[in-house]
Amino acid sequence: MAALGEKSVREKEKEKNNKQSKEKQKTDESELLTVPDGWKEPQFMKEDNPRGLLEESSFATLFPKYREAYLKECWPLVQKALGEIFINATLDLIEGSITVSTTKKTFDPYAIIRARDLIKLLARSVPFEQAVRILQDDMACDIIKIGTLVRNRERFVKRRQRLIGPKGSTLKALELLTNCYVLVQGNTVSALGPYSGLKEVRKVVLDTMKNIHPIYNIKTLMIKRELANNPDLRTQSWDRFLPNFRHKSLSKRQKPKKKKVKKEYTPFPPPQPESQVDRELASGEFFLRESEKRRRKMKEIKVKQAEALSRKQEERKKAFIPPKEKPAEKKTKKASTEDKLDIQAIKEKVKKAKNKKLGAPPPKPAAPPADGKKKKSRS
Repeated sequence: MAALGEKSVREKEKEKNNKQSKEKQKTDESELLTVPDGWKEPQFMKEDNPRGLLEESSFATLFPKYREAYLKECWPLVQKALGEIFINATLDLIEGSITVSTTKKTFDPYAIIRARDLIKLLARSVPFEQAVRILQDDMACDIIKIGTLVRNRERFVKRRQRLIGPKGSTLKALELLTNCYVLVQGNTVSALGPYSGLKEVRKVVLDTMKNIHPIYNIKTLMIKRELANNPDLRTQSWDRFLPNFRHKSLSKRQKPKKKKVKKEYTPFPPPQPESQVDRELASGEFFLRESEKRRRKMKEIKVKQAEALSRKQEERKKAFIPPKEKPAEKKTKKASTEDKLDIQAIKEKVKKAKNKKLGAPPPKPAAPPADGKKKKSRS
């Protein structure tokens, strides 16, 4: 009995310990998910690596011919930017390549990787003002190859244009939502920005090439942005808020324009069609001479020619037939009260004009009749 009591006590203690460990794990996970606002990773300084690098490492990349003029102009700025992190850069216009390599003063081992990304972006037609941002700690780049995702060239061009949008509006919306710089050039899409934004950009680009319109992904990104601002919903699942766009699977089988109607099955074969000899025997042509047959054929041909000629003449005459004009309508003058002259009013005007010339006062207006009705002027 005592042994059973000890076992039950031990089991209870184990359960308590398990509960406490689970609670600790939950609290630890919540602490890991929340990052304090304004926190930045400390910058890598020379004091962290005073001895420098053991060996020299270098990267090279080719650039197209049309980028040669731009790289010549901005090359002093590139050398200045890379010189600040002690990276040596060389531009070879004969081979069409850019090479970056470390020096004895280079202390940051990751600086050569950033320099490699910089020359890649410059070769992919990204302007220097944007490409130089890769040298910052919180920036990264992603070059997405889209040339081999669609086989048909026309479809590829249409989907690439869909990603850009009318006057670049779709691309601009994507840049604002992801805080990334995106450039669509040839068979590649170059993106530059924070890691979280690059992940979203890659998803949108690949979905667009798979015939999913980018507006769907942009809508979800807008909703996610609003949810992230709410501190209560940060640790919760967002599946109930995000829209679920269903893909319509249309059947690719092409239906024929003319459908064949199956005839009723009959065991007997169809009747044999009449041959030309049978038709001639029925009409009596078989017993005629060859000369008479020729005359008949010539008559038929001439009749057909005459009919065709008459049709053509009728079509030509149609152009010379004048169109039917509408009959001219005669305007009947009706004696209206507006057209008639008011003689009484004209007489009063003449009297007023005479009185003004003579200097006499104008006559007083006549008082209205007792009935309150105005007398009609006789015309």
